[in-house]
Formats: sequence, C-alpha cells, structure tokens
Amino acid sequence: MPAQIIDKGIPTSGLLAQVLIAKYADHLPLYRQEQIFTRAGVALPRSTLAEWIGVCGVQLQPLVDALRDTLLTEAVLHADETPVPMLSPGKKKTHKAYIWAYASTAFSDLNAVIYHFTPGRGGQHARDMLGEWSGKLVCDDYSGYKASFAKGVTEIGCMAHARRKFVELEVSGKSQIAGQAVEQIRQLYEIEREAASLSSEMRHRVRQSRSKPILDGLHQWMQAQRTKVPSGTATAKALDYSLKRWAALTRYLDDGAVPIDNNRVENLIRPWALGRKNWLFAGSLRSGRRAAAIMSLIQSAKLNGHEPYAYLKDILERLPTQKASAIHELLPQHWSPGA
Repeated sequence: MPAQIIDKGIPTSGLLAQVLIAKYADHLPLYRQEQIFTRAGVALPRSTLAEWIGVCGVQLQPLVDALRDTLLTEAVLHADETPVPMLSPGKKKTHKAYIWAYASTAFSDLNAVIYHFTPGRGGQHARDMLGEWSGKLVCDDYSGYKASFAKGVTEIGCMAHARRKFVELEVSGKSQIAGQAVEQIRQLYEIEREAASLSSEMRHRVRQSRSKPILDGLHQWMQAQRTKVPSGTATAKALDYSLKRWAALTRYLDDGAVPIDNNRVENLIRPWALGRKNWLFAGSLRSGRRAAAIMSLIQSAKLNGHEPYAYLKDILERLPTQKASAIHELLPQHWSPGA
C-alpha cells in the first residue's frame, strides 16, 4: 500500500480532501458533516473527523510555510485583519481572536494569500508574520502596522476607505460636498480600469499624466473645504481621514506595481466572515491556526484558477512521498492537474 497522509489509516486522500473542503470552503461544521455521513449510512463521528483534520493540518504545514516564504519575496503586499471568536482555555466563554490576511497584488505574477491566526490584534503579530520583510504594504490605518513602518516597510493607503467615507455621507444626505469628492475619486478609478492591463511602467506613466493632476486638485479642494466645515461634523471627519493620510493614499502614483486600494485582500478575508457564521467560534488557538493554514492553500488554489477539491486531493496523495527539496512543486502557483 502506498504511503498515506494518515499512516495505515482508513481515509483516502479524496475523503480527507472532501472533509477539508466541506469545512473550510463550504463552511460546514463537523457536526453537520457527521449528520450528512450518517444519512448516507456511514458512521463517522465528529471526533474522528476532527482528528483527521488535525493530522492533515500538521502534514500540510510545510507547504504553507513554503507558500509564506514565497509570498514574502514580493515587493508589494496587501494586509487586512478581522476578528474571530475563540474559546478561552478552560472556560465556556469566547474572546476576540484575529485572522490576518496577507496577499500578493493583482499586478503580480504570483497569486497567493496567507492567513495568520492570532489570539489578539497587537502589532507584534504583524511583525511576527512579516519578519524582516521591508516592501510596500497596502493596508488600512490600523496602528498595529506602525511598528513595521518604523522598521522600513512603506505604508500604502487604501483609496477605497477614503472614498467610502464620502459615499456614506452622500447616501445619507448629510453633506453637500460629498458628491464632489466621490466624483473625483470615481475618475481615479476609471483611469485604473483603463490601465489595468498595462505594464507597471506604462501604468506609472498614465498615473503621472492623468491621475496626479486630479489628486493635486482634490487635495487643494479638500484643504479649502476643511476650513469651511466645523470640526466634529461627519464631513470634517471624512475630510480629515484623507488629509491626514494623504501621503500614504497617493504613493500608488509613484509605482505602477502598487494598487490604488486594499479591496483585493478585503475580498479574500470574506470567507472567514462566512465561516464565522457557521463555525460560531474557533475551539482553540491550535485549531484556529490549523484553519488558517488549510484556508491559505484553498484560497491560493482558487486564485490560481484551480478547483480546490482536485488540488487538495492530489497534494494529499503526493505529499507523503514528496521530497522536501521538491515541496515547491505542490504550491498552488506551480501545481497543475495530472502533473
């Protein structure tokens, strides 16, 4: 019998892949999977399913580590974080843990995302993940990234966050000037759509010739409007958000490989919001980290256009005999069906 992920175990790579996909892609808790198997006449208690997932998580970790190392060779990364309830050790209550997402940009040849599960939101967790990396980080204004900026990481602001402040004001009818800001930012996004297929060098030229004049005018307009708006109002807060972050918001002008916003990673972190509704909470720090590792592979496979079940089934079959020196062959960006 060929080597298996679970040595001398019952489950095939296909069954293991199905359990992983059901939990981490389809967001089916193990008790529901147990019910489904029971209806099919198969007795698989959730404790057994959990044990299988635990073994798979351990076996897949070297692949996730290799994916992380590859991601950290990128010059530009996205980052975002979202809370996930985690059961407190020895208690029946949950506390707020966090999942962090780090992803390559849409302009990169690499399609990858790494999730990092942590017991809190402190800046040390971001530093632990990024290590000595010193590229350009597209993120929101969360203070946890500030220490990384002090160590050489370049902050790139998110124009979508700035735009959102004015859109909310326009929709609510609470500002007479919000629509003007929204229109000027819309023009910036129109330029980005037109330049999306260009090389980084050409995109940089387009931004300098077309986007920069719009942003210069928008900056002057915001400064002028701010002198007319009372502090503490919603309009003042929207203006202040952009004005205080103007340098970070406009750095994308100087590098065609840098995106205008952080929407890509915000979309990649949404599966955790769906999972949160179904799982309710992570049972422990270990299970949260296991989920992060497995979802890193599933979502990265999707980014590369792979069907995640086919990908997991194949690598679970090949991993037991794969040489450590050739582990990169199983990464989503290198894998191909039937390889």
